Amino acid sequence: QEQLVESGGGLVQPGGSLRLSCAASGFSFSTHYMSWVRQAPGKGPEWVANINTVGNMPRYADSVRGRFTISRDNAKNTLYLQMNNLKPEDTGLYYCALTRSYKDYVENKYDFWGQGTQVTVST
Repeated sequence: QEQLVESGGGLVQPGGSLRLSCAASGFSFSTHYMSWVRQAPGKGPEWVANINTVGNMPRYADSVRGRFTISRDNAKNTLYLQMNNLKPEDTGLYYCALTRSYKDYVENKYDFWGQGTQVTVST
């Protein structure tokens, strides 16, 4: 069955960097759009970024554009999120998620997601 396993989270000071990874299995990774989503404590899910199947058309939320980079390695069935210049408001649980169609890709929608990896930005 479909499985997504996120890793790479941790505690970092403001201005620092982290690189998240998401290992995918149980489905054809290279033929699926993929997304990153985050959830801050006490808030609902927030779409962060998504990427097309070949990896040359990333899209970003305004809150992270210029600081975060989404990428993928289809040979390794892995999705990445490079996060630079982190801010306290970036704190949350980060999930990678499946985006099942072009329509969902342009509408920032997603459905199935993993267990998440915690990112905490604090002094």
